[in-house]
Amino acid sequence: MAVLSHDEIIKLLDSKKLKIAPFDRNQIGPGSVDLRLGYIFRVFKKVNKIVTVDDYTNYKELTEEIITKKGESFLIQPGELIHAVTIEKVSLPQNISARIDGRSRFARLGLLTHVSSGFMQPGTSGKIVLEMANLSPIALAIKPNTKICQIVFEELKGNAKYSGKFKDQSRP
Repeated sequence: MAVLSHDEIIKLLDSKKLKIAPFDRNQIGPGSVDLRLGYIFRVFKKVNKIVTVDDYTNYKELTEEIITKKGESFLIQPGELIHAVTIEKVSLPQNISARIDGRSRFARLGLLTHVSSGFMQPGTSGKIVLEMANLSPIALAIKPNTKICQIVFEELKGNAKYSGKFKDQSRP
């Protein structure tokens, strides 16, 4: 697999094989595309029980959704894990996979913008759900519309299409 360069990303976007919406070409870097933080967040409820982690565990029973308004920040406390979603919807062709990476400027503050599950299957379409954590000793206010992470595209040998549980997601 090869990471796609700026020019290859533009070719895919122009051919409409790769779709990112809404989108501004200034988001394209040398080997990635910046994605912006959306307005919808999912936080964990404070529960006093043990949760068994298996194929049937439902994260929605343990969390609640919060929608911020334009101009508002969202506060992440030290040690807290939240889910967020990007503004952009990304639709991959069947010969391209992608990885979500954080940005070093935020990691230096203790903010992990994508803790795990950063691989996007070929043929995936939807907004990107981010698993964000604050590892710093101070509360961090994050602002929707900030370029919060980057997506790196890789060419797949052959074609494949994801049709799993989180296909076409649009909320965290």
